[in-house]
Amino acid sequence: MIVKYEKKNKNLYNLKEYLKQKNINSLIRVDNEKPVLIIVSKYDNSLLNKINTDFNPLDILKEDQAEKYLNKNRFINLKENKCFLEDEFNIIAGPCSVESRDQMKTLGEHLSKLKIKFIRGGAFKPRTSPYQFQGLKEKALKLLEEIADEYNFKIITEVMDIKNIEKVADYSDILQVGSRNMYNYSLLKELGKINKPILLKRGMSATYEEFLMAAEYIYKNGNENIILCERGIRTFENYTRYTLDLMSVPILKRLSDYPIIIDPSHGTGRWDLIKPAVHAAKALNAQGVMVEVHPQPKLALSDGPQSLNIDNFKELVNSLKN
Repeated sequence: MIVKYEKKNKNLYNLKEYLKQKNINSLIRVDNEKPVLIIVSKYDNSLLNKINTDFNPLDILKEDQAEKYLNKNRFINLKENKCFLEDEFNIIAGPCSVESRDQMKTLGEHLSKLKIKFIRGGAFKPRTSPYQFQGLKEKALKLLEEIADEYNFKIITEVMDIKNIEKVADYSDILQVGSRNMYNYSLLKELGKINKPILLKRGMSATYEEFLMAAEYIYKNGNENIILCERGIRTFENYTRYTLDLMSVPILKRLSDYPIIIDPSHGTGRWDLIKPAVHAAKALNAQGVMVEVHPQPKLALSDGPQSLNIDNFKELVNSLKN
């Protein structure tokens, strides 16, 4: 639900405070100099009646109306260009981890031929076991930059620690916050202070509301360029690595004006399920997908079973054109 006002006034702030007392989360945005309040918690008709009676709104938009209203502001600014617009379907592709120059050179050549604009690759790797490959760190960032310069890619890579924000921002166009760090509010606050878009992954146990409130830590500290990424949640099902919650796309579109993409690689953990998941994401009008691709998945230092090889990735891209 969206509550519109002619201007910022005591009714708007009184409503915000009332909702806070009722443990109902909301976001204040400004559109054409007119404030709107987006309610992201569940509500019933009694709240609607209360708002109309006691808080004198200009207008109230519900569900489908709210989504249409939010769609026009669904994009990010990337180097003065609007990206991840409502009617776009972007493909972000690359390896789980940057491993070598040869690996990245091979991928860069093939991704470029397929007209991929965004390359991903892990430099700092948050692994479950401290004995697993932890990433090449700054060496990986330099390799990403080298390949991006050669093939004109935009770089997306993860930042894990406040102390590395400046370093990662120097090399990347979009900074990624991984699932484990969605609850790292100190990191989110600092990312709100930089002038680079943030791709925020949903925590593996996070509700929609918690996901949006994590994004609000970034927004509230000054950075409005946020992309939400659904990457699966942990359930009792163990056939897949996680349970890919595709319904997050239409639901989050009703609750926010952020672009939303899907990560089917982590969401399923199986390369053979990526293609149907990507087509489902496109059918649901997501703004894109993030897919892991490796020249030799069986030799990958991380997440090989969920990575497409180059031939399978080509097949996926071509299938989206039909």
